[in-house]
Amino acid sequence: MKVLEFIVYDIFGEAAFLLGLIALIGLLLQKKKASQVITGTIKTIVGYLLFNIGSGAAQQALTGFQTLFSEAFGLVGVTPISEAVTAQAQTLFPAVIALIMVLGFVMNLLIARFTKFKYVFLTGQHNLFLAALLAILLKAFGLSDIWAIIIGAVILGLASCLYPAIAQPFMRKVTGSDDIAIGHYCSLAYALSGWIGGKVGDPKKSTESLNLPGWLSIFKDYVVSITLSVGIFYYIAAIVAGRPAVEAISGGTHWLVYPAIMSLTFTAGLYGIITGVRMFLGEIVPAFVGISEKFIPNAKPALDCPVVFPYAPTATVLGFISAYAAGLICMAIMAAMGTTVIIPVAIPYFFIGATAGVFGNATGGWKGCVVGAFLAGVLIAVGPAIIYPIMTSVGLSGTSFPETDFNLIGIIFKLLGTVTGKF
Repeated sequence: MKVLEFIVYDIFGEAAFLLGLIALIGLLLQKKKASQVITGTIKTIVGYLLFNIGSGAAQQALTGFQTLFSEAFGLVGVTPISEAVTAQAQTLFPAVIALIMVLGFVMNLLIARFTKFKYVFLTGQHNLFLAALLAILLKAFGLSDIWAIIIGAVILGLASCLYPAIAQPFMRKVTGSDDIAIGHYCSLAYALSGWIGGKVGDPKKSTESLNLPGWLSIFKDYVVSITLSVGIFYYIAAIVAGRPAVEAISGGTHWLVYPAIMSLTFTAGLYGIITGVRMFLGEIVPAFVGISEKFIPNAKPALDCPVVFPYAPTATVLGFISAYAAGLICMAIMAAMGTTVIIPVAIPYFFIGATAGVFGNATGGWKGCVVGAFLAGVLIAVGPAIIYPIMTSVGLSGTSFPETDFNLIGIIFKLLGTVTGKF
């Protein structure tokens, strides 16, 4: 068990190490010089770590906003956060989750090797989340650990190849190439955003080339636009929450200064994400060619969603705002209907909404960005509510999975469970 935990959590669970290892193997297979191997490996790891540092800073700022928002508006409900559900599930089914993840990755490689779905899913934490969801679903069905592991590994392997394939036609429009795929289990939302974008807008009217009049032209600089846009949200929440609440949350920082610091921190984090992505992509893509040529011809690495942020930085913030607006509207409707209320947690709404915005922008410009991200926001509000009863059936409460791809699997299992009388 110790060896298994080391493989799963210390190797496969550490994305920077995994990507560095892939870069190392790829460069060695291409028989690069020692200096090139060392440089490429280190820059891949450092680039990913820089991306991680940026993500951490952005998430810190978003967590502060979420706390303020909940305090200001007194919200109580289900918060869809994959990390939280996974942590709860690991207390119930640790071995099942670990084995589904490891064997699922093996299945991913086999499917990529012997079928036309040439995608290798490299976002380790998302495979961990999917393994947790599958363990919950399969155990809720009353399956033994062995059958849960076998079936879960097969489903995870298929999902690792099929979901990136669904989004790939639109990913090509985002990146302008076919070198990488999206490795984030919201492929359905991104594909929908890309598809609807082409119906409602014009890709020539991109968020990155908007002609803004007068002083509004400062918003063409995404560092400025992100800071000001997020700052507005922060100050609204701070004013409604009031000075005592803000200074309690901030640890004593002046209540009017705290929102400014957090907004700037968020922007700095996003800048770090974009810089880190550019660095590790510049190394991992060429290195991956060496592996694919040797073992899985024409394979594409499926990478985490922020890989698309550098292609349309303005669309990232516009997508987040549009998706979050959808989440707030859905929350109000759910509260009015007396159903399970899904609280729009800022962190998943940012990463999913921003990515959906980039996809929508690639096919429909700024209109595609707004509409596509809004629809993604609706999906990540409704989906968690539908599968929440399954979470409670195995003793989990207060949280659910926001990812659209997870929710589709969960809905299928829920229908099967209803038909068979399992739950």
